Amino acid sequence: MPAPALTSRPAAARTVTTVRSDTAGELLDLVPARAGLSWVRRGEGLVGWGEAARLEVSGPSALADAAAWWDEYTAGLDVADDLAVAGSGPVLFGSIAFDPVAATSVFVVPEVVVGRRDGVGWITTVGAAPAELPLPAPLDGGAPRLRYADGALDPATWCAAVDAAVARIDAGDLEKVVLARDLLVSAEPALDPRRLLRRLGARFPDCWTFAVDGLLGATPELLLRRTGRQLSSRVLAGTAARGAGAEDDRLAAALLGSTKDRAEHTLAVDSLVRALEPYCSRLTAPAEPELLTLANVRHLATDVVGTQRGTAGLLELVGAVHPTAAVCGTPTPDAAALIRELEGMDRGRYAGPVGWMDARGDGEFGLALRCAELTPDGGARLFAGCGIVAGSEPAAELAETQAKFAAFQNALEG
Repeated sequence: MPAPALTSRPAAARTVTTVRSDTAGELLDLVPARAGLSWVRRGEGLVGWGEAARLEVSGPSALADAAAWWDEYTAGLDVADDLAVAGSGPVLFGSIAFDPVAATSVFVVPEVVVGRRDGVGWITTVGAAPAELPLPAPLDGGAPRLRYADGALDPATWCAAVDAAVARIDAGDLEKVVLARDLLVSAEPALDPRRLLRRLGARFPDCWTFAVDGLLGATPELLLRRTGRQLSSRVLAGTAARGAGAEDDRLAAALLGSTKDRAEHTLAVDSLVRALEPYCSRLTAPAEPELLTLANVRHLATDVVGTQRGTAGLLELVGAVHPTAAVCGTPTPDAAALIRELEGMDRGRYAGPVGWMDARGDGEFGLALRCAELTPDGGARLFAGCGIVAGSEPAAELAETQAKFAAFQNALEG
């Protein structure tokens, strides 16, 4: 097991001020071209910029180390907070590796955060950061010229990996495994993250548009929200493409009635519930999933809600529920081992928790899906995956990844 690695860069500033401000327009319009941070849904949420402090951490105790670092950082702050609502005061953005033990997770305390919740807006500043809002910067030029290339596995090789996974499932080795692909994009001129975030937010308003340390996307899946002692999660598993007219209705009905997709969804819900039960005095999940309809696909969705007992912090809870069957498989150790064997790539922070938390312990973490990692050459690495269960067909699973890639490609190409 690798030894823990922790690199932190705390700032000298120890004063944090939050004031109400309802003058901000679209939050995503405020995100800068470099090192912007975002967690926005339906025009509300948080955006930030600058780095008052930063932590990079890996190893067996990565999330516990991060929680202790955040507690120590916030304990020494002089905070003036006019609102005292979830997301006001000091805020930590985080992008956690899919495997926090082996890969690096990144946590950033912005110098400036602009937030909006239930129509109420605010600005939080650390130290001497300016309290006034910047003017939204216009985007230069049009869409870049793009070239795509296969990532770790070409489509035929990836389909062979799906076949191998189904054979292992049929042999009784495991019930489900999530296999992902990556797609490489080069761009001229370099990709502008502001353009990508604005287009993602406009096309997928019901998703959480996120950006942390070069990983950005629009995730439909909320891993865990904590507000006081109230916990909630949105589990997604089972996907179908969209169609036109009557065909769209037919595809929706087929997804809702699909034995294969319902079984995959049940595994994902059960894995989350089992992980959360020890931390909750009450936990409820509907018996039947609903349909979540997005611009390009539909998902089976279940909203799980509970009341926390005990003293576990948000990062401990996140570590307890991740990875769910929705991004790894069932049983988790067997699925994780098969991913390492068949997937052929390092996921990094793809499919890991991404989101924010405040000094009160409130926060929201989704799963980094429908996303891309910006690369130093101005391009990006895109990711898409799907759940493999008994009866999965490689061609259909490949088509599902292509539909998920399209969510980000639309933002790239527009």
